[in-house]
Amino acid sequence: MSEEKAADPSAAQEGRIRVCIVDDDPFVTTSLATILAAEPDVAVAGEGCDGEAAVALFERERPDVLLMDIQMPGTDGLAAAERILAAHPEARIVFLTTFSDDEYIVRALRLGAKGYLIKQEVATIAPALRSVTCGQSVLGGEVLGRVEALVQGGGPRLSGAARLAPAGVAAGSPAQSAEQAHAAAALELLSEREHAIVEQVAEGLDNKEIAAALYISEGTVRNHISAILQKLQLKNRTQLAIAYYRAR
Repeated sequence: MSEEKAADPSAAQEGRIRVCIVDDDPFVTTSLATILAAEPDVAVAGEGCDGEAAVALFERERPDVLLMDIQMPGTDGLAAAERILAAHPEARIVFLTTFSDDEYIVRALRLGAKGYLIKQEVATIAPALRSVTCGQSVLGGEVLGRVEALVQGGGPRLSGAARLAPAGVAAGSPAQSAEQAHAAAALELLSEREHAIVEQVAEGLDNKEIAAALYISEGTVRNHISAILQKLQLKNRTQLAIAYYRAR
């Protein structure tokens, strides 16, 4: 059953990052709230225990950042994020989980999440919130390693994928900008039609759906995807989707 805690009145103080925390473990939400409340520029605006509570909290509090678990009973974090972002594309959602699962990472990136952190890396959370509010996307160290493995697949560095900044890296850092530029340049190798197909792949569409959306045959879609993977030196659709989101 969804439960929410009322907003902290101090969260209205100007200049502080307003954060809502959602996790099915009350010990986690309480601990995170205590840790973040100790930060001079962070205020906890509310807490919830599942996806339904997350949707309600966001609608009511409109936090600067929603910090949310993925695996929760009932409506999970990914489903909640999808609903929130459909209604509020500008929402900043950071997933905080114990799982650096490849499928979760890819789904989170496709949804438009601004971050994916591991609960054990507690010290990175506050810096990550600051980076996200400055327009930076963030990944925890363990997750960053998984993304790099997915993107590179053991192959050459030219993959079209710029790394997300590790938690705490300031927005617009030279290294981050250079790698994003590298990714964008790699995708510039593609034709207009190929760009359209990459966008559809990144949205999770299969070949039949892409063919219908672009008014071409499934065979043509397959041929284009093979050519795209070869141009970008990628191995599969998952790597292609990550490359697309890293270059945005």
